[in-house]
Amino acid sequence: MSSATPNPSDLYDVINRRRDVRSEFTGGPVPDDVLHRVLTAAHRAPSVGLSQPWDFVLVRSEATRRAFKEHVLAERSVFAADLTGERADTFSRIKVEGIVESSLGVVVTYDAERGSPQVLGRHAIADAGLYSVCLAIQNLWLASTAEGLGVGWVSFYREEFLRRLLDIPGGVRPVAWLCLGPVRELATAPDLERHGWRRRLPLEDVVHYETYQRGHVR
Repeated sequence: MSSATPNPSDLYDVINRRRDVRSEFTGGPVPDDVLHRVLTAAHRAPSVGLSQPWDFVLVRSEATRRAFKEHVLAERSVFAADLTGERADTFSRIKVEGIVESSLGVVVTYDAERGSPQVLGRHAIADAGLYSVCLAIQNLWLASTAEGLGVGWVSFYREEFLRRLLDIPGGVRPVAWLCLGPVRELATAPDLERHGWRRRLPLEDVVHYETYQRGHVR
């Protein structure tokens, strides 16, 4: 194999090391060239009809991040109020965000009007544009992991709050607040597995052949 030939194992290693980071951020700076490479990787994601319906809002303001964190903690309390027994005890030990500990927030948005009205490939699947944004997020996540950075996807928020906080236009949907920055380490197992919230299913449990039938064996 030529030394110039990419080694597939490198990609699989990055995929296996990727984690949803909460507690491991150092708060150190992200060099401009590294951030540019990570965002370029995100922007190189495939998109339906080449619509590229994403934007990236970089949030470094401490005041903005603290305001968002307060909102997230309030939403955490709403979720926790519905838990009882072992689930409540387990959730109490789980950290759900690293908003102020990370170096910056990257808010990824979805503009359904980009490339419209004739977005090639979206006529039958309205959510294809949203799927494209998720592919950009995955590219960003894997590129960050390859660069030695951590990413944490914050999901305890209301879209309208984030839209107002960042002055996002009404027709643009905030899809993800990603905490980004250097980390002390990446955990060997996901937080939710380590805390006993859920376990990863075996691949065999989610692969089907020819039709969707539970227990179908090839």
